[in-house]
Amino acid sequence: MELRFERALLPSGIASRVLVEVGADGRIARVATGPGAGDGPFVPGLALPGMPNLHSHAFQRAMAGSAEVRAAAGGSFWGWRDVMYRFVERLTPQDVAAISAFAYLEMLEAGYTAVAEFHYLHHAPGGAAYQPVTALADAVRDGARATGIRHLLLPTLYQQGHFDGRPLAEAQRRFHHDTDAFLDLAGRLAGGDDARMRTGVALHSLRAVPPAAVAAVAAAAARPERRWPVHIHVAEQSREVEDCVAAFGRRPVAQLLSTGLVDERWCLVHATHVDAQELAGIATSGAVVGLCPTTEGNLGDGRFALDEFLAAGGCYGVGSDSHVSIDPREELRLAEYNVRMWRERRVLTASAAVPNVGAAMWTDAVAGGARALGYANAGLATGAPADIVLVDIDRAEYAGVAVDALVDAWVFAPRPSPVYSVWVGGELAVVAGRHRHRAAIEESYRSALARLHAAGVR
Repeated sequence: MELRFERALLPSGIASRVLVEVGADGRIARVATGPGAGDGPFVPGLALPGMPNLHSHAFQRAMAGSAEVRAAAGGSFWGWRDVMYRFVERLTPQDVAAISAFAYLEMLEAGYTAVAEFHYLHHAPGGAAYQPVTALADAVRDGARATGIRHLLLPTLYQQGHFDGRPLAEAQRRFHHDTDAFLDLAGRLAGGDDARMRTGVALHSLRAVPPAAVAAVAAAAARPERRWPVHIHVAEQSREVEDCVAAFGRRPVAQLLSTGLVDERWCLVHATHVDAQELAGIATSGAVVGLCPTTEGNLGDGRFALDEFLAAGGCYGVGSDSHVSIDPREELRLAEYNVRMWRERRVLTASAAVPNVGAAMWTDAVAGGARALGYANAGLATGAPADIVLVDIDRAEYAGVAVDALVDAWVFAPRPSPVYSVWVGGELAVVAGRHRHRAAIEESYRSALARLHAAGVR
């Protein structure tokens, strides 16, 4: 299949008259520009590489906006967590499938074309295993298949209530696995992998997973026949840092790096409380930092020194996490604005090679997201997944914008989303701004939420 675009963001910058040839495997077989692109016709607009969403808790989409009340724990993250626990108590596999599909639909309509699902909801209420034990993970995958999004399923290990090894609380029993059962679960899920649905593993946090289990899961994931991506929440809250120092004598990122386990397959989610030495250590390891600025802002987590990390050679991507926002532009914009307010300067995440900050951030986050999801190639380039977002730049909002500033305008001067078409693996998922199956997915989502609300879930 051949797609021809009037303009496209390539690794070298925005080019005109671009041919993208898609192979039978859903990957880009060839990219050509100018005379090599042929005579057309060329699709109007600006084609961008689809953005990977490297951190999602899909079920939380259904509670987005429902925790904006001053709660226990002084309105902190810990109070929000209590609200989340109450919400999750009655979710069924059917609910999870419907909510996941709707969240993934919104991602595709916003320009995300792949997602890493950090999945720690494993069991029935009370903690009993479903039959099959993969029921809730299968439900998440059903949601992904309904939308066509590229999907990395990350079954997540969650074993203890704190660094001191205390048991999980009642509200956390749906999350628990012992290490062997967890690795069995991951192996079962990996048996269903295909070109678009893949499996990795996640460790909820150093707080929730003891060192022996971290080492065991990392060793299993590193086996040559697997080479699974490994994701972990780390250094999200200042209290977490203090408790980790008390437990191990090191800050969370320093503790994790001291194990020698971290490499380019790892994604360190949040890392909002790190020092300069830890930033340099992450960059040296090759791990990706997974930034979720809208959730981090919503929860009062903290801010990340993205300018320092990039100067150290670090790699990052973005995710929508709790889904208070599902828009990659907002994640990128807030990541840059956080640093601008901190440094009292502007345009801090561009580079000499790519001086336009919007294009630089989109390109960097696509590359980082692809690495976090386990893909060797990224962007509109040979060998990369043919995941493409077409932006309608003929709208009045883009009148007079210079060609090299189009991505800047898309990210930093946002208007109602001009995403027009989205392809995943060369297959069209979004047409004229709407997912092809929006009506049916939306109906299922509404039904699930009506049942939950009738059951008293808020």
